[in-house]
Amino acid sequence: MPTEILMPALSPTMEEGTLAKWLVKEGDTVASGDILAEIETDKATMEFEAVDEGVIGKILIDAGSDGVKVNTPIAVLLADGESASDIDASAAAAPEAKASAGAEAAPAGGSDAPASPAPAPAPAPRSDGTRIFASPLARRIAADKGLDLSQITGSGPHGRIVKADVEGASSAPKAAEAAPAEAPAKATKSAPAAMASGPSADQVARMYEGRDYEEVALDGMRKTVAARLTEAKQTIPHFYLRREVQLDALMAFRADLNRQMEARGVKLSVNDFIIKACAMALQAVPDCNAVWAGDRMLRLKPSDVAVAVAVEGGLFTPVLKDAHLKSLSALSAEMKDLAGRARNKKLAPHEYIGGAMAISNLGMFGIENFDAVINPPHGSILAVGAGLRKPVVGKDGELTVATVMSMTLSVDHRVIDGALGAEFLKEVVSLLENPITMLA
Repeated sequence: MPTEILMPALSPTMEEGTLAKWLVKEGDTVASGDILAEIETDKATMEFEAVDEGVIGKILIDAGSDGVKVNTPIAVLLADGESASDIDASAAAAPEAKASAGAEAAPAGGSDAPASPAPAPAPAPRSDGTRIFASPLARRIAADKGLDLSQITGSGPHGRIVKADVEGASSAPKAAEAAPAEAPAKATKSAPAAMASGPSADQVARMYEGRDYEEVALDGMRKTVAARLTEAKQTIPHFYLRREVQLDALMAFRADLNRQMEARGVKLSVNDFIIKACAMALQAVPDCNAVWAGDRMLRLKPSDVAVAVAVEGGLFTPVLKDAHLKSLSALSAEMKDLAGRARNKKLAPHEYIGGAMAISNLGMFGIENFDAVINPPHGSILAVGAGLRKPVVGKDGELTVATVMSMTLSVDHRVIDGALGAEFLKEVVSLLENPITMLA
């Protein structure tokens, strides 16, 4: 039976994507691991690999198509002995299969019985009589390992058994018992709270009738940014803690380090020190090193710090993992690499997912202070402003001038309370005003 190739979910947050480019054409023979297409997600352009072998029988979605939902069929793969005519036969059989499934799901008690949706079938291999739907490669591997295909659950389209299913299976048969009746109910996740809606697109357009404007279509990244930040402001109870930090000691220390490391091509930025300070503060105040997980919190052991990077059309938050264990020069080099690849949309999902907190620095744009929106599931985000020369009162009461930087910590009150957030911010300030302690 022909196999549908489905639009993959290339990251945990991906709901749809753009099929940017096909790297195969109809009639091409492919093997497991071959690159089939390039797919643009909301964050990056990624290669999509074949998980099975066969011949590309039909391409269903043209290159350049955007808004393709995850799990939408994008092509059809033919196995040995199958032809294009089998695609039409398979399509014709689909309505009959649906009708048969509907008949089996009819409630007992006649037409007066209340109708209820039938639970989704378990992902068992589909069969027609004694036939088990499996790819030729999966059948060969199963034969070599002595596996009973009827006892293996297929993960391919429509329950088809593919290579990965048999490679990870042992000769011991899997239990083929049906899932308990209550399992579907337990697996059902509660729907997210409906987001408040503003005026419709048509209503907004009518407000500007007669005015000259250009309509700008939203790409995947902007749609995702809009949805996630709307959700964040509606569902996360934000509160804000503000501190000022004097940077003169840090600026002098940084200049001295950069002179000494110039021959190695190392040039530390103020942001590198802020990343290190936040990572060490998470270790010093471990209760702040936590994220919200719906019905619980997850308290992290390492300090994984995300940093917002502006890119065309949106932003990325690449994550520097184990930042508390890395030197300032290592953090600097890693941040430059992640930021460069972020701007070219070349980051892999694992490089921008995770972290307990984020840093957003707009100081280089001249912004003195601002409030940042928490990026869920993070527990906090630190908004960093520009360092400015200001009059300050010294320790002995004398009036002097210092370089002062404003910081605002946006906190998820479900994860971090006020006193705890204040303790964390105090630790960050102490590290930045005494930068040599970051080398201890």
